[in-house]
Amino acid sequence: MAPENPFSSEIDFEYGVAMPLSPLVRRFVARNPGPLTFKGTNVYILGHGEVAIIDPGPDDDAHIDELLAALHGETVTRIFLTHTHRDHCGGLARLKERTGAVTCALRPGTALRGAFRKGAGGQPVSDFADISFRPDFALSDGDIVKTESWSLQAVHTPGHAPDHICYYLPNENALFTGDHIMPWSTTVIAPPEGNMKAYMASLGRLSKRKDALYLPGHGGRVHQPAKLLRAYVLHRQWREKSILDLVRKGSSRVDELVPLLYPDSADEVKSAAALSVLAHLFHLVEKGQLNGEGLGLDSRFSTAGSCTRQHKY
Repeated sequence: MAPENPFSSEIDFEYGVAMPLSPLVRRFVARNPGPLTFKGTNVYILGHGEVAIIDPGPDDDAHIDELLAALHGETVTRIFLTHTHRDHCGGLARLKERTGAVTCALRPGTALRGAFRKGAGGQPVSDFADISFRPDFALSDGDIVKTESWSLQAVHTPGHAPDHICYYLPNENALFTGDHIMPWSTTVIAPPEGNMKAYMASLGRLSKRKDALYLPGHGGRVHQPAKLLRAYVLHRQWREKSILDLVRKGSSRVDELVPLLYPDSADEVKSAAALSVLAHLFHLVEKGQLNGEGLGLDSRFSTAGSCTRQHKY
C-alpha cells in the first residue's frame, strides 16, 4: 500500500474491511461520509485477538454490526475515545453493550464544555457532543494504559473540543490525532465548544514532539507529521491575519467575512467555516487586537481602540 501524503485527500480503504496499517493497527472506515467527515470516521483497531477500539464511530446498528463482523473471532476489551463528538462516540453504547468492553477517555471535569441549548426538562443538550458521557476508566494527560502487546499514552489536546485527547503508541512512534489534525482538511473550531487559543496551544505542544506517524480521525495516514503540523500553524496564522485585515477595512460580522474568505465554497462548508472565523475573532479579542460586542455569530467586531465594547471570551 502506498503511503498517504500530508495535505492529501488520498486514503486507501474499503468499507466493511479492517485494513492493516502496521503490525499493531488496523483502520475501519465508518459509512458516514460528508463534507465534515470526509470518507467517514476512522475506527482504529489496536492489537490482535484481544483488541482495543479507538473511536467506535457513529450511532448506527449497521455500522456496529459491520465492525464486529470484521473482528470475527476477536474480543474487544477496551474502547478509547479521542473526544465525545457524536461522529466519533455515537456508537459507543451499542459497542459496549455487545462487547462488555471498558471505556477510557478524559477524566470528567478536566475542562468545561460550551453552552448548549436546553432540553425539555431544562437539562443542557448538545446535537453534536455527548455531554453526559462518563468513562469507566477516566484518563488524565500523560496517563498510560498498558497491555502485554502495546501501551497508549493520553495527550490532552483541547481546542477542537475541550475533552480532546490524542493517543501516543510508543511501539510504533505513532499518534492517533482524532480531529485535532488531519491531512484532508483543516479542523473546524466551533465556539463555544471550540477554542482557538487552546487549539493553537495544542498545536504548539505537538510541534515539540517527534512522532513519526499521525493516524487521524478522518482521512489517510500522515507520514510527515512535522510538515503537516507546520502547514496547519501557518494556515491559522494566515487566516487570522486575513480576518484582522478585513475588520480593519470595515467588515464587522461573521456573515460579512465568510463570503470574502471563502468565495467559492459550498454552503455546508461555509457554515462550518463561519464557526472557525468566529473562533479566530474571539482569539483576536483575547489578544487585544480587536474589540467585540456579543458572543455569537451575530456579534460585531472592530479594531482595538474603537468605541465597541470589549468582551473577554
